[in-house]
Amino acid sequence: MPDVPPLFLASLDSLRDHTFRREFRLQEIPAPKKIAPWAAALAAEVNTSGDALDPDGYRAEARFVLLHDPAGQPAWDSTFRIVCHVSAPVEAELGDDPLLGEVAWSWLTEALEAHGAPYHSLNGTVTRQIDESFRGLHLDGTRVTVEVRASWSPASENVADHLDAWAEFACTAGGLDPDTPSITPLDRL
Repeated sequence: MPDVPPLFLASLDSLRDHTFRREFRLQEIPAPKKIAPWAAALAAEVNTSGDALDPDGYRAEARFVLLHDPAGQPAWDSTFRIVCHVSAPVEAELGDDPLLGEVAWSWLTEALEAHGAPYHSLNGTVTRQIDESFRGLHLDGTRVTVEVRASWSPASENVADHLDAWAEFACTAGGLDPDTPSITPLDRL
């Protein structure tokens, strides 16, 4: 495609040939069209089951969007921006923990640091959602979900370390132990 900016093509190339945990199932999805002239998007599910998308093994879901505007955007202070979203159920008693937001945010920043992914202009939100189910007048169950929405500007068009950090962040949010990963090459997904 002759009109695709070379920096965006280089950035896309940096997303290829990664190896992820077996529980991290990745796929390409349609990218948003109105935020930037050039974009690519990935979705993942963290699932501990051997079967694809088994609800019994569901641990988290995540999105990774790479945006490129050759003219730059002032809010990005860059020509590239990464936007991510991670949503994971957590134990019900964590729903009232005042530090849940800070801890969930630290999962992202620690993953970026651990993978040596240089960035600036990081911002986002952490939301906790508490769903209480009732059967008549009695509380039947409580489910707590933590959602992190974040965006940052990578220091260069090579976003390989950012992709790896996002994958680790999603797995951490899903409660997987980072010290015992099982690995699947990207080309087998």
